[in-house]
Amino acid sequence: GASPEMDADEVYDEVDALDDSDDEFVYEEVQVESEDEDIGEEDLESAMRSLMGASAKAAPPPEQVPETVPGEVKKRPEVMDDFVRNFLLKIGMHKTLEQFEMEWYELASTGKLSREEVGAVPDVYLRNAELDDTLKRLRSELEQAKSIASQATSTWDKFRKERDFHRMHHKRVGQEKNKLLTDIKRLRKHYAQYEPTIKELRHKYEVAMKEKMLMRLERDRLQAKVESFEAAPVPGAPSVPAPGAEDPAGADPAAATLAKSTKKTLKAAALPVEPRVNPYATLKFDAADVKAYKLSKTFKGHLLSVSNLAMHPKKPILATASDDKTWKMWSVPGGELIMSGDGHKDWVAGVSFHPKGIMLASASGDCTVKLWDFEKKKCTVTLHEHTQAVWTAAFHDSGDFLASCSLDHSARLWDLTKSRCKTTFRGHVDSVNEVVWQPFTNNICTGSSDKTVSLWDARTGLCAQTFYGHLNSCNSVAFNIRGDCVASCDADGIVKLWDVRMVAELMTVNVGPHPANKVCFDRSSEVVAVASDDGTIKCISVADGTVTNHLSGHEDAVQSVLFDPYGKFLVSAGSDQTFRLWSV
Repeated sequence: GASPEMDADEVYDEVDALDDSDDEFVYEEVQVESEDEDIGEEDLESAMRSLMGASAKAAPPPEQVPETVPGEVKKRPEVMDDFVRNFLLKIGMHKTLEQFEMEWYELASTGKLSREEVGAVPDVYLRNAELDDTLKRLRSELEQAKSIASQATSTWDKFRKERDFHRMHHKRVGQEKNKLLTDIKRLRKHYAQYEPTIKELRHKYEVAMKEKMLMRLERDRLQAKVESFEAAPVPGAPSVPAPGAEDPAGADPAAATLAKSTKKTLKAAALPVEPRVNPYATLKFDAADVKAYKLSKTFKGHLLSVSNLAMHPKKPILATASDDKTWKMWSVPGGELIMSGDGHKDWVAGVSFHPKGIMLASASGDCTVKLWDFEKKKCTVTLHEHTQAVWTAAFHDSGDFLASCSLDHSARLWDLTKSRCKTTFRGHVDSVNEVVWQPFTNNICTGSSDKTVSLWDARTGLCAQTFYGHLNSCNSVAFNIRGDCVASCDADGIVKLWDVRMVAELMTVNVGPHPANKVCFDRSSEVVAVASDDGTIKCISVADGTVTNHLSGHEDAVQSVLFDPYGKFLVSAGSDQTFRLWSV
């Protein structure tokens, strides 16, 4: 070969191979016909490719090495020890795994493990493990899918049932609507037939009311004229003898007739103007020993619930009112029946004695108040002006007036000399459940279902004070004997004491959850008894507001409770048709 340090200016001469050479061999020029004259001689690269192609055909093909795609993770065969570790971890054999690793590393460190014995794990085992995991996962997903499908099926069944129910309900509502429309059309036709008659009757009613008003005016005018004639002295008339005096012998009957005609009509009573002194204001009485009270006697004298009680002001007599439309009077503590009254058309809710003990007033669900004269043994007056059931009635200490309360949201003051309503107390927006007089005054107190307790001036008919605090219907109110404190109870079992002079709440006692139906003071004003709907009587100390005793004995709700005026015993009445005496 030429030296690498050959001169760069060396000149090469072109020599023809067919020229004279040293050997004696005769060379002949062979003409090669070109297949394509346009294609030039092959270059060096083409020749090299041809040679490489020929050698490739002659040599055996090498193993195909797959090209690695960028980002692809190439999976390598898992070796035996990793396979065993994964298997032991999978089934939770941790102690066996620790023992295996200890022995494996010991053998590996001493060179006792050969590559042929502990090579890669065959793919079939790995594939089986993968398929097993996949099978378990698919089974779990299948169970979840079955559960979801079951829930969806039950939900669909429920929705289908609800759809059928609502569809049926809709059809029924449609049928009812069509029926109502038919009834409305029929009623409209029916009303159209009666409308002329209704207009004619309305016109007749208006004419009758006008005539009634004119007749009342004429009656009042004539009555005033008669009273003026009766008040004027008659010239030449004989003197009228005093009431109770005997007529002289041979008296002229005409003179007696004239005397009767000249009697003056009774004048309307008037409430006292001057303030009166309460005789009990300075007196002190011993408190009732309610802690020692026990059931002493039980009387069953009515066919239905006994709703109210009243004590005679001068005698040991008790009056009871009942839902059987009667009232009765009993001697106490003996319990003998003295008198009964039957005349109301509905239940009797309240009774009250006249201050002189000569008559009794009864309030009833037939919207009336009746006065019963003990001497005549009959009902002498019926008061009608309430428009709904009357709950209670109470006499004024003068005996000339009676207060009543009603479901018609009003209380009324009745003048008993004229047997007519003198004043109507309006202001409550619900039933007035109780009315009582403040002792020796012209004030009345009312408890209403509108949750208020109100004080009214009977002379003016105006509300003087209103006590707020109850959260439910106020069922009963009661004054103490001094008249400076009033107790009230409501349907939640709440009892409240109010200071009348300070217009303030003194105390609240919860004896619920059953309703409290009635409250009353003893004569010392230190104990309050409460009739409860749970069949018991709660006795409350006014000093500290504690419940000192529970009197149990009634078989049903207790409707009324009352201390006797002398503090010897307590009387209660209940829905079990009985009234009971409690004493020491």
